Amino acid sequence: MITRRTSTAVQVGDVTVGGQAPIVVQSMTNTHTADISKTVNQVAALAAAGSEIVRITVNDKEAAKAVPDIRDQLLAKGVTVPLVGDFHFNGNRLLKKYSGCAQALDKYRINPGNVGRGNLHDKQFSEIIEIACQYDKPVRIGVNWGSLDQDLLARKLDDNSKLSSPKSLPEVMHDALIASATESAALAERIGLAHDKIILSCKLSEVQALVSVYRDLAARCDYALHLGLTEAGMGIKGMVASATALSVLLQEGIGDTIRVSLTPQPGGDRTQEVRVAQQILQSMDLRSFMPSVTACPGCGRTTSEYFQHLAAGIQNYLQENMPDWKRQFPGVEGMKVAVMGCVVNGPGESKHADIGISLPGTGEAPVAIVHVDGSKFTTLRGENISQEFQGIVQEYVANRYSRSGESSDPA
Repeated sequence: MITRRTSTAVQVGDVTVGGQAPIVVQSMTNTHTADISKTVNQVAALAAAGSEIVRITVNDKEAAKAVPDIRDQLLAKGVTVPLVGDFHFNGNRLLKKYSGCAQALDKYRINPGNVGRGNLHDKQFSEIIEIACQYDKPVRIGVNWGSLDQDLLARKLDDNSKLSSPKSLPEVMHDALIASATESAALAERIGLAHDKIILSCKLSEVQALVSVYRDLAARCDYALHLGLTEAGMGIKGMVASATALSVLLQEGIGDTIRVSLTPQPGGDRTQEVRVAQQILQSMDLRSFMPSVTACPGCGRTTSEYFQHLAAGIQNYLQENMPDWKRQFPGVEGMKVAVMGCVVNGPGESKHADIGISLPGTGEAPVAIVHVDGSKFTTLRGENISQEFQGIVQEYVANRYSRSGESSDPA
């Protein structure tokens, strides 16, 4: 059992981040925000995939002017996902000039390293916070080691040089990241932003450094924390690195909302990062998003590809049916299914699952035993095992997860 760190709950639109609320999955568009149609379609796709908050870039006047139309078109589609505006360099000017943008967004994200240098830093930061206060918007103060406040870092380095035993550069940067987040939050509160309107993040692209910084940050404050390994990379590398870093922190109860920052293939599916984030949370039993499928990797006992096709078929069947099932059958996302290839672990895994099938391995009798709720239910034979098993799964879902609480026995 994971004990969650105590954090302050923040309301972002109709989504609660922090407190004891479920850990929130979020993502970000990669469209040019001024292209309203493409942005609306991508936000809708991310929301449909399960992103509970979506961030969009607001980097120029065209993007700022587009935000109210984006919100209106999303609402017309029935998409109510909270929208976060991502501001760098000119956020104070855009929010002041385009009040429609400031009002339409559900949260602002600002980077203390990119609000201005020298005397302009506090002035321009304050202007953003004052607008957030005016429109009652929460703010994520998002520090990133690739754009760390250079004045603050210089101050930390100068202080470090005076120590009898100076820290290493990575240690100084560690301290500077946390100081940037916590000092900015303190300044925001002095300006008038409520404590429960602030979310913090300190993102890095190295796993061990990220874990270290968040452990320290979590120990120093009770603000809600957004987790993410920034610039995680492409494909397997990005998925594994993100899962490794986030899982360590989540296991320690740290984190209230997460994003998996994957670089998509050219023209690739942006929603992949949402599914990876969901799998991280589901694998750790922190949340359930869709039924999980346990399947063996295959070996010399399973030289046929049949069980691989069956496992893929069941996975696709569950994904295709989940939109309807979630509306009709509360709790179905927690169902566990096993698709196993031979007699070694097949029967045992099938018994551990809610519903499972153990296929004949190479040289075994051509029978597939189905277990339901730990007991043998039936034996399937012939050419239609896949379709028959899907039918058993459908009946099991309808019986076990019906709103009327009927028996889970699919017979």
